[in-house]
Formats: sequence, C-alpha cells, structure tokens
Amino acid sequence: MRSLLLTTLLLASATAALAQAAPPNIILMLSDDQAWNGLSVAMHPQVPTSRTSTIDTPRLAYLATEGMRFSAAYAPAPVCSPTRISLQTGKSPAQVHWTKAAPPELGHRLLEPSNIKNIAATEKTIGDFLRSAGYATAHFGKWHIGGGGPGNHGYDVHDGDTGNEMALAFKDPNPVDIFGMAERAAAFMATSQQAGKPFYIQLSWNALHASQNALAATLAKYRQRLAGENGKRISVAAISEDLDTGVGRVLDAIDHLGLRETTYVIFMSDNGGNGGKQGPLRGGKGGLWEGGIRVPLIIRGPGITAGSWCHVPTVGYDLLPTFCDWAGLNPATLPPTIEGGSLAATIASGGTTAVSRPRAELYFHFPHYQNEEGPQSAVIADGMKLIGFYDTPRIELYDLRQDLAETNDLAQSHKAEAKTLQTKLEAYLTAVDAQLPQPNPDYDPTKPVETRPRKGGGKAGKKGLSGTPPPTQRVKKRKAR
Repeated sequence: MRSLLLTTLLLASATAALAQAAPPNIILMLSDDQAWNGLSVAMHPQVPTSRTSTIDTPRLAYLATEGMRFSAAYAPAPVCSPTRISLQTGKSPAQVHWTKAAPPELGHRLLEPSNIKNIAATEKTIGDFLRSAGYATAHFGKWHIGGGGPGNHGYDVHDGDTGNEMALAFKDPNPVDIFGMAERAAAFMATSQQAGKPFYIQLSWNALHASQNALAATLAKYRQRLAGENGKRISVAAISEDLDTGVGRVLDAIDHLGLRETTYVIFMSDNGGNGGKQGPLRGGKGGLWEGGIRVPLIIRGPGITAGSWCHVPTVGYDLLPTFCDWAGLNPATLPPTIEGGSLAATIASGGTTAVSRPRAELYFHFPHYQNEEGPQSAVIADGMKLIGFYDTPRIELYDLRQDLAETNDLAQSHKAEAKTLQTKLEAYLTAVDAQLPQPNPDYDPTKPVETRPRKGGGKAGKKGLSGTPPPTQRVKKRKAR
C-alpha cells in the first residue's frame, strides 16, 4: 500500500512539474463585426435563431462541438478599437477613456467626450504579461489601437500599426489577408515549437470588413443562394465563409504540428453585427442593446469538455487574466486596476461557477452618437440589465433571462430594482472616472447633424444619469453604422 501511495505521489509530482515546465499555447482569434448569430452553429442551446441558416461556417461549427460555447459572452464595447484595447489591458473602455472608434459627431444636443486614441506606453498588455512568462508572442492583422503598434506593446512578431485600411488591400486569392494571416500564424507556431517555447498568437481578422473582397467563387455561391438580397448581405455572407476557411487553416496547422492537446483556441467577435437582424437580439453595432455587445465565444483546449456550454456572463476583458492563469502567472502580480476575472475555474467547473472579478456586475459605457438612441451606459447583474440614456434622459430595465429581445421594459414595475442598479452604475462610472457627454451650448435643432471627422470632442464631464438633463429636443433617428 505504501509503495502504491509513493508511486502515485511521484506520478502526481512529475505531472505537476511537467505542466509547470510546459505551459499551454494560446491562440486568440478575433473577428470584426460578427454577430452573435453570425455562425452556422447556435450560441444558445434553447435559442434556434442564435445561429445563421444562410451562411456556412463548418470549421467554426466543428470547433464548437470540440470545445465550450459561451451563450452570454459580451464584447467590452459595441465598436472595435475600444474592445481591442480592453482585451489587451484587462480593463474596461470606460476606465481607459477609450469608448469610441469613429470621430465625434457634431450638431447633437450633447457633446461627446474625447478619447485617448492611443494605447499608453505604461499599459501592460497580454503580450507583455505572457512574454514575461516565457512565451513567444505574435499579433497578426488589425491592431487599431495606435501607440506605435504591437512591437511596442509586448509582441515579438507582428504586422505593424495597422487599421481598417489593411482589409482593403487584399483581394482574391487572399481576401482581406485571411489566408496570409493563417500562413504567418502557422509559420510562427512551427518556429516557436522548434525553439521549445510556448506561444501566444492573436489573429485579429480584418473580416468582416471589406466584404466585397471575398473570393469570387464564394461570392458567386451566395449570389445564387441569396438571390434577391442586397449586395452587402451577399458579400458579408461570402466573407464570413472565407473567414471560416481561414480559421480552418489555422486549426489544420495546429493538428499538423501535433499541438492540439497543448493549445487553447479562442474565437470571439469584437462587437455585435453591423446592420441586419442579429437573430433574436435588439440593436447592433454602436449601441448597448444585446445586438451590439453580445458576441459569439468558443474556447477549445486542454481539459475542456467537447460540446459543453457555459451560460455564466463573461466579457472580453476576462481574457487577459485567463491567459495569465493558464500561463502560470501569480494573480497577485497583476495590476489592481484590471477589471476582468479568470475563466479558468469557470471552465474547469463545466461552465457553472461564476467568474471572480473585482465587481460581480458587468458594466458598459458608450457616451457617443452612433446609434438611434445616442449616448448610453448599461449594467448587467443577476440576469437583469439596466440601460441609462443621456440624450433623452431615462432608464430602462430588462430581465434577460425571460426577455433576451429586450422588449418588456420593467423600469416602472420594478422601481426599487431599477434604482439599485442605477445607483451601482453611477457609482461605477464615478469610480473609474468615466468620461460623460455634456450639454452642447451651441445646439441648434434646426441645423443638420454633421458626421464628418474632426479632432477632439467634448470636455470630460461628471454629471451622471440622475443629473439635470439638457432640454428635450427631437433628435433625428439614424441607422447605426
């Protein structure tokens, strides 16, 4: 018996030592503007419309059957670059004062606050943390957060300080550089493997941008399948399938190198869909309805049960502490300003335990005009979601457990709960020094809104959702871009 016990302990010790000596590889794939229902595999087991029936994404569908799907995953922002800096830093866009990608709009009742628009040299990124843990690091594709590019922020190999323009340069046979990025990722895997180093690769796909650059054959397929639909919907369907093909090439490279059992693969979108119906969800890119922030998230890797589900709310800035956890970094060494929590324990529990974050609630802040309702902030707690609107000051409350489409406003029938969440939201915005929209002293409702680019924005303000609102004026409704 003693001999058996000793053998068991030695084996456990050897296994632990091996795990410590060989941390897992990590590959994060981030798509652009891909809706929660943008894949041909469902993102919720009880919501049939959480998948698309018109677009083929077989490789992502298979990835989902091999890993865990997160039905309540959120992008940190309803637009791209705020999500990207949030993922890199583990902090919310509100905290880093970067909440919008496009320039401020002129002529509205409220002035949008300014954005920093460059990742600070003092910010530590996923690349920085993992490189300090001995990882080889690479970033391919769309960077879009300035600051000198990935090379200045923890990445050994990268494509430079790129933005949306990169997508426009690549057409058939390499639509928006999908296949080129997959090739560079495969080469980096092989080089890292030969060097005996674990690797972190972030593939920030340019797709679904420049969808007109999809492969000619794929465009022809969807012109036939979606005959009568507008050209944009057809091209988005085509580039979605081309992206799936690129994802498949990365997965094939992992298998070819024998790295499947030691590599985590994460796929998610930077925000909700841009235009069209987001399945059962209300709204889309540029707003805090579920259609703007709820996104597909799939994770496959060591210890993850194939075909499993997680219904625990998760957010993009959970990824940094998760990756650091997998890499064996001591959580106590992470900055106290990080707002995310590691998903490792949640995943290990089969997707049932809550994520441990500094704040249990999820907060979203978009004090800008890029949607029909104007500037807004939101909080999600225990399945309840409160949205505060600034242009026409009001709050709305929804029970996402019963009303995923956000059609039944409970703010009046659940006043106490609404007040509690509003208080939490305002306290959070104060705690992170969030920048708020302010009354426009030159507002003239007879003049048209200008959406042209300009430098700067409104001055940072402190007035909260319950502050004295500006005079109510009619604002022209416009489709989210």
